[in-house]
Amino acid sequence: MVTNAPAHSAHRQPFARVLLASALVAASAAVAAPRTVEAADGSRDDGRNGGKYVLTVAVSQSVDSLSPFLAQRLVSTSLHRLMYEYLTNYDVKDAHPIPGFATEWTASPDKLTWTYKIRRNSTWSDGRPATAMDAAWTFNRMMADENAATANGSFTANFKKVTAPDPETLVIELKKPQATMSALDVPIVPKHVWEKVGDFSKFNNDKQFPVVGNGPYILTDFKVDQYVKLKPNPGFWRGVPVFDELVFKYYKDGDAAVAALRKGEVSFVSGLTPAQAASLGSAGNIKVNDAPGRRFFALATNPGARSQDGGRFGSGHPALLDPAVRKALFHAVDRKSIVDKVFQGHAVEGEGYIPPRFTSYFWKPSPGRRIDYDPAEAARLLDRAGYRRNSSGRRVGEDGRALDFRLLCHATDPNDKAVGKYLQEWWGELGIALKVDCLDNVSDPWVKGDYDLAFDGWSVNPDPDFVLSIHTCSALPATPKDTGATDNFICDKKYDELYEQQAAEYDPARRAELVRQMQARLYDIGYMNVMAYPNAVEAYRTDQIKSITTMPENGGNIYGQDGYWSWWSAKPAAAAAHGGSGAGASRTPLTIGIAMAAVVVIAGAVLTAWRRRATADDRE
Repeated sequence: MVTNAPAHSAHRQPFARVLLASALVAASAAVAAPRTVEAADGSRDDGRNGGKYVLTVAVSQSVDSLSPFLAQRLVSTSLHRLMYEYLTNYDVKDAHPIPGFATEWTASPDKLTWTYKIRRNSTWSDGRPATAMDAAWTFNRMMADENAATANGSFTANFKKVTAPDPETLVIELKKPQATMSALDVPIVPKHVWEKVGDFSKFNNDKQFPVVGNGPYILTDFKVDQYVKLKPNPGFWRGVPVFDELVFKYYKDGDAAVAALRKGEVSFVSGLTPAQAASLGSAGNIKVNDAPGRRFFALATNPGARSQDGGRFGSGHPALLDPAVRKALFHAVDRKSIVDKVFQGHAVEGEGYIPPRFTSYFWKPSPGRRIDYDPAEAARLLDRAGYRRNSSGRRVGEDGRALDFRLLCHATDPNDKAVGKYLQEWWGELGIALKVDCLDNVSDPWVKGDYDLAFDGWSVNPDPDFVLSIHTCSALPATPKDTGATDNFICDKKYDELYEQQAAEYDPARRAELVRQMQARLYDIGYMNVMAYPNAVEAYRTDQIKSITTMPENGGNIYGQDGYWSWWSAKPAAAAAHGGSGAGASRTPLTIGIAMAAVVVIAGAVLTAWRRRATADDRE
């Protein structure tokens, strides 16, 4: 059981309220005065731009949806962590589950009934209280509507019943034990807003602003492939962020984003190439952060797009259904060269499905199992499988069809393009032709199964259940007309059996062993080749951002965290110079601080006489 003391509201006496109100009125003229913000170069903003502290984050990934029921991309799920509370969060030091929307949780002896105490000091940004009824509605909607379960359905598939006996109590009954009950990565949405939605498959939550939420930030504006704008939620229970505005600004070209960082047009850039990181390392007012990442970078094959009803679709090359062909391709991938030449050391050579950052789940193949770089073995495998060279040196099957493959590539990812060139070279020596299709939108051909191979990668959460679930048979689309939650149409009975076992295993050591067995199975069936675990290489302007929290705190990443710690904690450089104290502190600069000092002087006696008991702030 995890507990945290709930906050209690004390009642102030009328006389105290009157005096405090008078003091605020007296100070109002000074508070209303335009801000004066001193920049790092000594210049001063005269207020023509509002004098706001704006944190601008350059992103290269398009938002797939602002609906938490549909979104799966990192940029979108990162936004949802800012907009909505989850039942639990992850500790910034070691990622263990900590209170979020729920302050504590307990399980029945048989582990089939879980009771969550919902915090009393969380409100929706429209002023309505956030309660257990909102959580119950969110989960029930996912259980009843397959479209609402698109993004996170793996968490609720085992739910039997969800109820809210009162505003502060949420009860979840399970069909069988479920190990993820303290790590349900599902955004809780406001019932009074979302119950009006008709078709969840088409509602993207991008028409009405501001978007109602209860997280640290409120989404105020959005333009496709241009920007997302957010403002601090003044009622956020953990404390109000210091920056006045948070902007995610889209850059298709990484060099353009870096140029914007140099000019001070953006505050932060992630996904730096080694050359970009090296050039920024000597730039003034810029700090480069290079940390072990939580992502993997993989090469995925199309195992034959299919749906749960048995329908087959797509245009994947049939030769990739042959395990020998897939193994030959992977034997012709030099992972060490990819780490050394493409990532230039800012990555670790890939092995299992879960990055080494997650030590308890990390798996690596034994020497006899490992598919090492061995072009000669790749050639022998193809020969034995009947794919021999013709007079032109091309590999051709017994059906006369050449091994000509298409590789889906993200146009905004320079690593995709660089590795694609190496694959063309390595596979070309085997007699295999490769066309690298670098597209702005890889999602459409992917969900339609219109690819042979694709560059793949996911950010892994501290609890790996979700990233494991996307390879289960139940993640396949129900029919060829649906999309499902599958990554690349893998469906393997043995893998599914292991998934079910780990999902119901509460013993950490036994569950970790099952997760490692699942990775071994993925490795052996050979539909994916994890090539590297890239570092999180990112940079920010120190004249705009005074301090920001990494995760883990000691040498971790900033962008794409398992929580909202980075953007919630970020402190503006100018605010720090004026004495700001981080998240939860006053967001006002010196002029307003002087005005508020008057309030303190006038009301000091009142607050002394009518001092109320300090409340718990539920901070972790």
